[in-house]
Amino acid sequence: MIDKLEFLIALAGERHFGRAAEISNVSQPTLSAAIKQLEDSFGTLLVNRGSRFQGFTPEGERVLAWARRIVGDARAMREDIETVKHGLSGHVRLAAIPTALAMTAALTTPFRARHPGVKFTILSRTSIDILRMLENLEIDAGLTYLDNEPLGKLDREPLYLEQYRLLTSPDSELGDRETVTWAEVGKIPLCLLTPDMQNRRIIDQMLFKAGVTVSTTLESNSMIVLYAHVRSGRWATIMPALLAETLGLTDRVRAIPIVEPENTHSIGLVTVHRDPMSPLTGALLDMARHLANKLPTPSI
Repeated sequence: MIDKLEFLIALAGERHFGRAAEISNVSQPTLSAAIKQLEDSFGTLLVNRGSRFQGFTPEGERVLAWARRIVGDARAMREDIETVKHGLSGHVRLAAIPTALAMTAALTTPFRARHPGVKFTILSRTSIDILRMLENLEIDAGLTYLDNEPLGKLDREPLYLEQYRLLTSPDSELGDRETVTWAEVGKIPLCLLTPDMQNRRIIDQMLFKAGVTVSTTLESNSMIVLYAHVRSGRWATIMPALLAETLGLTDRVRAIPIVEPENTHSIGLVTVHRDPMSPLTGALLDMARHLANKLPTPSI
């Protein structure tokens, strides 16, 4: 039964029979037959079919919700038994918003020093993608905003407050200032994250409140791309303070606090609520709590 529920979850994530079979390492006929067996056992259709996947029936959505819970608990149980037998080991899959990617090393490095049998996969994703991937058991934890969009029933551990800086060259229009306002920042061309990113939506909202419309000369879903352009001396961007400090400032880049109004957002680790919690997830949350007490708070 568990393997069939795994197939159902894969189908929910991929929304395509062929891709779901591929990530499940089975043939498409095998996956389709397993879904059909589930339907036969429940006596109802779970999936709307045509020439392609057309979504889940209402009964299918209910079964999918239970499948996520049952499969998640089964994985946690296996992990718990392996930990008792061999100590903490395994694979942690972590997704982070682009503005928090550079902070993952502060979490994973001490974690692996304490638990050398653990390996990591780290993905860059939007905040919405992180919530979807957590729900569909595609990742074990996410590093994302805690206070700007609904998180649902997730365990969360705050890490730091995101404060904002104008990154620009010293000889640019605002490059000699000690602070700048959102209204002033909105009047210069900027390179920013793409609109699907929550950080971009926060920036657009702040500029709108300041009475200006954002003017972008370049958009990217990578903060590294934005930072590389700023380092050329010909571009400016808005970046979280801790990220700017982590990437490193040079004599060609200044990080100027943006004030009037000051604006912060909480960044933290989120995981699916499960009781009992899996050993890996519990250890990751413990490390996040330890890290939160050590992270510096940038001065405004």
